[in-house]
Amino acid sequence: MPALSILDLVPVSEGLTPRDALQRSLRLAQHAERLGYTRFWVAEHHNMPGIASAATAVVIGYLAGGTRTIRVGAGGVMLPNHSPLVIAEQFGTLESLYPGRIDLGLGRAPGTDGVTVQALRRDPRMAEYFPEDVQELQALFGPLQPGQRVQAVPGAGLEVPLWILGSSLYGAQLAAALGLPYAFASHFAPEALDDALRLYRERYQPSARHPKPYAMVGVNVIAADTDAEARRLFTTAQQSYALLHRGQRGLQRPPIDDIESFWSPAEKQLASRMLAVSAVGSPATVRTELSQLLARTAADELMVVGSVFDFEARLRSFELLAGVWPV
Repeated sequence: MPALSILDLVPVSEGLTPRDALQRSLRLAQHAERLGYTRFWVAEHHNMPGIASAATAVVIGYLAGGTRTIRVGAGGVMLPNHSPLVIAEQFGTLESLYPGRIDLGLGRAPGTDGVTVQALRRDPRMAEYFPEDVQELQALFGPLQPGQRVQAVPGAGLEVPLWILGSSLYGAQLAAALGLPYAFASHFAPEALDDALRLYRERYQPSARHPKPYAMVGVNVIAADTDAEARRLFTTAQQSYALLHRGQRGLQRPPIDDIESFWSPAEKQLASRMLAVSAVGSPATVRTELSQLLARTAADELMVVGSVFDFEARLRSFELLAGVWPV
């Protein structure tokens, strides 16, 4: 079975603060470590009241400092928002503090809207230089070269593991060309999943560190004692994506009994399309649905997103998953 990992969006639920969300994220990381999950990632999002991981490197340091063995990283850092040197220094520092436990996933999207991109003081055209920026970052993490005038301190020689993230064919082609692991964001953008994985594997150029392709697939998983309870918990995520259709960004909402009365047909279509790669139900149901996803994708690793409003139910969901899909 492929490895299981967790992508935590550090959700800020109604009635809670970002501080509460960050503390819960640490508790979840510690829970995942006890259960044996491989890695625990957080992602860069900006100007989103319901997500508390904007300062991604800071959050990773907090999580790594509160755990001992689980890999912690970014899924991901949106590289066009930053200079490669700054990211090399940040993650070089993290690797120096928590050696052998830090991952750096790299995305090309801004992780926000156009107005916020301007507030970040970044030129939207920076995304065009994403391949060059990734290679510059690789060089900054590589051995110091004779005459090299700019170095990341710390960072040089640390070889922090890099991943390419994507939700289209672009990331798949870049990851293949550079010989890097690839993580596909099918937990919210599943439409190109099959084509992206095929392209990545067909065009993969072996690298010294990664002689074979390695594909991670994102999947929403909500496990509960019964299918009905899991489907009810899932309405939290369904509401979030329906609200995106309305242009609303808010805090994570509690589950509701009747999702059909909440969304319009157009919102249902959008949310259902975005959440198509999901396993929701009892442990037996989740195992069956994940087995079908694995048969379809031959993924080397599954990156699980579990958007559950009640925190104890969220912990329970990951516990049930670990029980039916050994980590």
